[in-house]
Amino acid sequence: MSVLGRRGAFKLRELTFPTSVTAVSCRAQPFSGNNRPPPKYPGHVPLTFVERGALAIGSAVGSLLNPRRADLIAACGEATATPYFIYRLRDAMLSDPTGRQILRERPRITSETLKLSYLRSLPENSVGRTYAVWLDREGVSPDTRDNVQYIDDEECAYVMQRYRECHDFYHAVTGLPTFVEGEIALKAFEFLNTLIPMTGLSMFAAVRLKPAERERFFALWLPWAVRSGLSSKELINVYWEKILEKDVDELRAELGIEKPPDMREIRRMIREQKKREKERLQQGG
Repeated sequence: MSVLGRRGAFKLRELTFPTSVTAVSCRAQPFSGNNRPPPKYPGHVPLTFVERGALAIGSAVGSLLNPRRADLIAACGEATATPYFIYRLRDAMLSDPTGRQILRERPRITSETLKLSYLRSLPENSVGRTYAVWLDREGVSPDTRDNVQYIDDEECAYVMQRYRECHDFYHAVTGLPTFVEGEIALKAFEFLNTLIPMTGLSMFAAVRLKPAERERFFALWLPWAVRSGLSSKELINVYWEKILEKDVDELRAELGIEKPPDMREIRRMIREQKKREKERLQQGG
């Protein structure tokens, strides 16, 4: 089933904004750099159309030049998610019982809400233990995600924050590491699952991969991302905090996610092969 057919992403009838949003926009005073409306939630930065466009272009170019700039990737995600795509993701949550519960309760994923000591004590193949092991292996903390600033709708801002904080769970469940090759593979998967434009734009960073890495990406990771992205359920509706003790293999089967080849193991095998070839050449010389 295609992603467009399954999620109805680009039906013309969905391109119209809710009546309440349109009405508020019509009553609002002119918005300019010198006449900026007050923030709608803590940390909110209202932007004009021109400012949003400049932020989208600048952050997209900057993140392409330096894929490790998480702040630029976050800004690009927010600038390009409105006005349509973040509403689509919010509506996907509203149409799902678990998604509605998440929107009501608005949980946050931090080292305070998810105690790593508890996660490490869970059974070996559980979701929580897999998540903790992945964090430890990659040297990542759940507290490193930037807060949303540039999405005007307060509920949609939470949806983007939730997606951002769940990103490491996607890493853990798929086993993909944080180096550029792994991030691009996961972003390709996320694009087909969420339709957030930033995730699709991130795939352009493949031009920065080494030739061998780029070849592996198109041969292994992109086909995996397409298969899993098109078949998987909406990950935004997973209440991760309530399934920490669940078997991770069972979860992948329920969500329709195929486990990709072990990227770290493949890279290790390639390094060892190169080392053996180098030693053979030195012995022969």
